Amino acid sequence: MAHQNVLILMSDEHMRDASGCYGHPVVQTPNLDKLAARGTRFDNAYTPAPICVPARASLATGLYVHQNRFWSNAQPYDGSVPGWGHRLIEAGHHVDSIGKLHYRSGDDDNGFLSESHSLHVSNGIGWVRGIIRKDAPDWDQTVDFSHNIGAGECDYTVMDQGITHDACRWLRTDAAQHSDKPWVLFASFITPHYPLIVPQEFYDLYPPEDMDLPVPAAPGDGTGHPVVQGIRRFFNYDDHFDDHRRRIAVSSYFGLCSFLDDNIGQVLTALDDSGQADDTLVIYVSDHGEMLGKKGMWTKCSMFEESVAIPMIMAGRGVPQGTSISTPTSLVDLHPTILQATGLGLNDEDSHRPGESLIDIANSDHRDRTVFSEYHDGGSITGMFMIRRGRWKYCYYPGYDPQLFDMETDRQETRDLGSDPAYATVRADCHEALLGVVDADAANDQAFSDQAERIESLGGRDAVIAMEDYDFTPVKD
Repeated sequence: MAHQNVLILMSDEHMRDASGCYGHPVVQTPNLDKLAARGTRFDNAYTPAPICVPARASLATGLYVHQNRFWSNAQPYDGSVPGWGHRLIEAGHHVDSIGKLHYRSGDDDNGFLSESHSLHVSNGIGWVRGIIRKDAPDWDQTVDFSHNIGAGECDYTVMDQGITHDACRWLRTDAAQHSDKPWVLFASFITPHYPLIVPQEFYDLYPPEDMDLPVPAAPGDGTGHPVVQGIRRFFNYDDHFDDHRRRIAVSSYFGLCSFLDDNIGQVLTALDDSGQADDTLVIYVSDHGEMLGKKGMWTKCSMFEESVAIPMIMAGRGVPQGTSISTPTSLVDLHPTILQATGLGLNDEDSHRPGESLIDIANSDHRDRTVFSEYHDGGSITGMFMIRRGRWKYCYYPGYDPQLFDMETDRQETRDLGSDPAYATVRADCHEALLGVVDADAANDQAFSDQAERIESLGGRDAVIAMEDYDFTPVKD
């Protein structure tokens, strides 16, 4: 296969099912739908971590969180673990970033020759409150979530418009200057991440009175598990909603998905205008999903599908057109995919990386494969570890009972089989598969240890509690 450029289009907090090509009956995403029609849609893609900073560190390095140890939103990627960007630059390829990175700082060597609109973590430190996980104090930042909704503009939508403008300019003017070797452009949007404020024209596509209310929590659906309860108590967004505001929030989120799609459409048009579309692999992914009120939960930070499943679409040379793949995939698969597409290939250092080329997966038969996610941040009273293996989703929480869901017969996760005696053998098999990925108990201990050191480095528990707090990363001049 001839080598090709790579255009990575990334969003933030895009629930996998919230697009037309994934079958949503309401959400309008014509540009993503067209991309899927000329490429491959991965139907069981997952994030390595259902929160921004660790997920993005995994994408950068091709490593799971317990391997790179960027555990939380207060332990951001700093370039110290080289990834695909570093490899490509060393080999003479041009690699640029336009849009949200959420790393420590632009002063680090993050694997890009240039960065713009990067939205790194605040002050190079990030959101620190979440690393106080044992006997955590109540968190009072959730009240504003239910009020920052509806039609309008916010810093994030304005920034995304700037990202779109600069990405289009780069493709139309800069791309041609890097024709000696395949280039990589990482174009990373902030939406549909909250605040759920969306330009009027996109909000008007989804009248609130026409929106269904989120499906509430129900007995047996896994929300009664003590670890899940810990997350729900800490991120108690739903306490501040009534049904009217829930419908507005759903409308706003759907509008942001269409706003995102419109920006993606502009970038893909610019790629066409560049004359390099036929020589460019396009990959669309998000860092994690959004619960959107389901089971009484908002944002992410859980192992339910709405939070941990992500959209993943790829089109380009060597990619089957108009197909969908059931083989489970992950953001860590981008590392070998990018290196393969650009012709650089893997080396001996990649042997410990868990990813597989998405090009190879797209051209193979549907097969069983174990993919993995973990969470070690705000509200988690213990580490949260999940594998997807065949029809089963298995969640392991050190010190607590596991959870098990049958994704073939119970896609909506209404029945937690984690304590059902009839599924003891399935749980044992899944746990053995988990151990093939990680020693979860050891990783859990390591995360708590590293975070204790981080707390001390910031001045101790009281100092962390007194530090700048926020519910989403502020845009600063």
